[in-house]
Amino acid sequence: MRLPVKITHIVKNVCRSFTTKKLHPVSHVIFDMDGVLLDTEKIHEKSVAAVASKFGKTYDLGLRYRVLGAPEFDGAQMVVNELNLPISIEEFLNLVHTIENKVLPDVAILPGVDRLVRHLDKNKVPFAIATSSTKSSFDLKTSQHKSLFSLFNHIVTGGSDPEVKNGKPAPDIFLTCASRFPDQPHPKKCLVFEDSPNGVRGAKEAGMQTVMIADNLISRDLCTEATVVLGSIEDFVPEAFGLPSFN
Repeated sequence: MRLPVKITHIVKNVCRSFTTKKLHPVSHVIFDMDGVLLDTEKIHEKSVAAVASKFGKTYDLGLRYRVLGAPEFDGAQMVVNELNLPISIEEFLNLVHTIENKVLPDVAILPGVDRLVRHLDKNKVPFAIATSSTKSSFDLKTSQHKSLFSLFNHIVTGGSDPEVKNGKPAPDIFLTCASRFPDQPHPKKCLVFEDSPNGVRGAKEAGMQTVMIADNLISRDLCTEATVVLGSIEDFVPEAFGLPSFN
């Protein structure tokens, strides 16, 4: 399939540059969840910052992006160690969860997600989720959006899935996710939506193209491994990757 020549309009100037990479047609789509489908990253960031503040520490932007996309325990370990917090990783997670669990059930779907997911479903494009969350965390976050999440072919919760031996930025979760589609597509036929440098790196290692949903604070250096960088899923043009267009 020939791809559109003019594709630069699909890329927001988040990293102050448009993609110059060649885009290839895909047949399957894999989504990260936090910060891509659900507006959970701000909740987690504020919860971690609140716990760090209790001990007179600051959860700065650099540490945030090193943690982003990592499995929960690994991310907590980084925060506890780098901030030299006087508590165990388990105690840290308990404090974070106490704050998060009050608001996560009401978390919102991000702009453009409902439209894209239902578009893929209508056009019979197979799609799934590869999240570092545990199964219990996934269930909590999606409890008010069961109708939408029931449309996904399958969900891989890397935080509790025994087949995912290594968390992002390792490619394990993406390869596992691809293998669970009924037709087991080649990695190069999968397009991954991610918001974290760790996730983008893992998808790239798996041999997949990536659409990075990046916020305005992320540095250009952290965007370079993505195939395309967008400010929102609202800006995605499916036909750029050989998928059915919205029109």
